[in-house]
Amino acid sequence: MRQLPNNSSYYVRKWVIKMASTMSAVLLLLTFVGFIYYIVKGGNLMIGFFVMAILWAVIGQIPADQVIQKVFAEPALNYGPTIIYIIFGSWFGRVLVDSGIAPAISEATNRVGKKRPLLAVLLVLIVTAFIFVSAYGVGSVIAIGVILLPIMLSVGLPRDIALSAFSMAIGAPMYLNVVLYNQIKAFFPKAQYGGTYLIFGVCAMLVQLVAVMLFIFWHRKKIDPSKADENLRVIGAETQQTADIQVPKLAFVVPIIPVLMNMLFKWDAIPALTLATLLAMLLTGKFKGYQKFVTFLNDTIKQAISDIAGLIMFLMALIMFSGAASMDAVRFRPLFEAVLPHNMLILALAFGVLAPLALFRGPFHVWGAGAATAAVLSGIGLFSDAFLLPLLYVPTLLAVSTDITQSWNVWGLDYMKVQTRDFLKHGVPIMWGVSIINELLVYCFFG
Repeated sequence: MRQLPNNSSYYVRKWVIKMASTMSAVLLLLTFVGFIYYIVKGGNLMIGFFVMAILWAVIGQIPADQVIQKVFAEPALNYGPTIIYIIFGSWFGRVLVDSGIAPAISEATNRVGKKRPLLAVLLVLIVTAFIFVSAYGVGSVIAIGVILLPIMLSVGLPRDIALSAFSMAIGAPMYLNVVLYNQIKAFFPKAQYGGTYLIFGVCAMLVQLVAVMLFIFWHRKKIDPSKADENLRVIGAETQQTADIQVPKLAFVVPIIPVLMNMLFKWDAIPALTLATLLAMLLTGKFKGYQKFVTFLNDTIKQAISDIAGLIMFLMALIMFSGAASMDAVRFRPLFEAVLPHNMLILALAFGVLAPLALFRGPFHVWGAGAATAAVLSGIGLFSDAFLLPLLYVPTLLAVSTDITQSWNVWGLDYMKVQTRDFLKHGVPIMWGVSIINELLVYCFFG
């Protein structure tokens, strides 16, 4: 009986600690909900992630010295190699556009002619996917979009259908795009771009591309050449003339060189991108004359870094929040263990069915509120990084392909004069089906 007070005191202390941990988890979830609301209302993501990093560090009761080192310093410093990948990828994309390779590929597509409008549109989608296997960024999308979108309109495709198809065709090759892959890899550092992932990436890309083509085929009867001039006039492209760009046909293979070098020879992305960039310059005559080469080199580098300057600072804020979320992950482990299915097939299907939660930077979008989801899932250690990366990548690419918070989609809506509801109405159902199929592929390859 003398031990009872001590035992009672022990259980009381244990209960208090448990309740404190539970309260912390509840507060963290409330800030998470507030963050989602902030994003939906159009808040600045960089500021939001930075504030969330501070809040989660404070609420999670992380010691001050660890906050400085583990939340702000180490994550940013360790992200340096990924920033280098992004810079080289952006430079390659800029060289593709400014050297004339990307516009030439687009113009070659237009030569199919108006006699076969459906075939012309399908070729435009294939070319779009081909280019964005390596090219990345809103600058590249705009540069290609002002060429390819008028081509689709010129054969009579309605503006809303053309924009949705174009955006989804950009999203399809993002499974293989090394720049975007290395951004999501920040959450899952043990995942590898190569081997099994590349096979999965090709399959997932083809699933999405085929779905986009079926979308066009379904709407083929809406192709009306008599409305082409009207649609072109609406977007201000009625007098637009594409220059006759002289580029060797051999240069058309340049966009897939980085992927091929990785698949065939296991090259790292940086030498692969560098080789492809130099070949692009060589094949388009940018080496003819030292001063011409230096000018082109400097201009493309400046523009490429300018294209991603905001992105880099956004990623710095994101990775700091990821650091805080990882340290707080232990508080969520009991909840996730109780809620998450441990069966990988059920989990993959659940993510596919719930994929639209990635819209509006929601909890399944890793460059939105889903950053917390990714950081927590990675931190609790229930599943491997190789499985988690594609698991979350699939719904994220639904958003990249159809979400109105994606920068190039915002540009497309303005350029094509398309209503938001029409853009979502066309894209979301298609990408929802694609997400379910691709999540099953995630299980097949990584489950």
